[in-house]
Amino acid sequence: MEKSREKRRRRFVKNKNSDESMFDSRPFGRWFSGAAVTEEKPFDKAKPTLHQPPVSQAISGLLKPASPEEAKVAPLLARSNLLITRDIEWANLMLGFEQENRYAVVDVCYPQSPVGFIREQSNVIARQLLRLRRPFVAYIMDGMGNELFRVRRPFWWITSSIYAEINGKEVGVVHRRWHLWRRVYDLYLGNKQFGTVENPGFWNWTFTLKDINGEVLAEIDRDWRGFGFEIFTDAGQYVIRFGSADPSSKTGPASMIQELEVTRPLTLSERAVAVALAISLDNDYFSRHGGWGIPFVAVGE
Repeated sequence: MEKSREKRRRRFVKNKNSDESMFDSRPFGRWFSGAAVTEEKPFDKAKPTLHQPPVSQAISGLLKPASPEEAKVAPLLARSNLLITRDIEWANLMLGFEQENRYAVVDVCYPQSPVGFIREQSNVIARQLLRLRRPFVAYIMDGMGNELFRVRRPFWWITSSIYAEINGKEVGVVHRRWHLWRRVYDLYLGNKQFGTVENPGFWNWTFTLKDINGEVLAEIDRDWRGFGFEIFTDAGQYVIRFGSADPSSKTGPASMIQELEVTRPLTLSERAVAVALAISLDNDYFSRHGGWGIPFVAVGE
């Protein structure tokens, strides 16, 4: 208390040439925007510098960038596992108003901060009328908000397609193949097919990407987030497994993760197409509409 009173006394400085007292308003400048603060605030802490977490796979071999486009996406895609979590759409949940989808991307080897974000951009009227068949563009950014690449999905009626573009250049596409109950997708890099997904449907939430010989290349798992999340929201969570990680990057809980055995690692361009597949899966099968109009209690994970 004595120290506090001493600080308050120091704020009042007696002017030798006048009877006015000058009040030092600097401590209030941080809290009130209307305070007149003309001097630099020396005691304000510096803002933390944002940085992208390091990659969890060595950029060599097939992961070595073969073009400027691949070099641009390497900081996000040169990772063994990506956890993609979709935000809760409160307006959709309560009122049935379709919102733009947003996702956060985390590397399980560095869970402290996101390594990327995904944000949809679409027409508000098209979202309400076309719902899951609406056309949209999704921007994939790194942890600092810089755009790395984008995926574009046009309007569809029977089967959907989604395109991956880097610097405005189309690098690959995912075509959904019609089937009565199975979930089948074909993945292309340019005009060459490099993989396919054949999910048996129903309650199977694992989508294994295989090459033309049936060998495993990657895997996308749709995780169960808890009863409340699954019943009342469409805030899904997906894990993209690209294969083994650099052992030096696996510390803490990440060291207990069992890596996926793959016949070969996907290139960076192929991984961009795999991310486009995950976004397409979320919109094709795991998006729902709200409009409950009542509060609810979300059961924890």
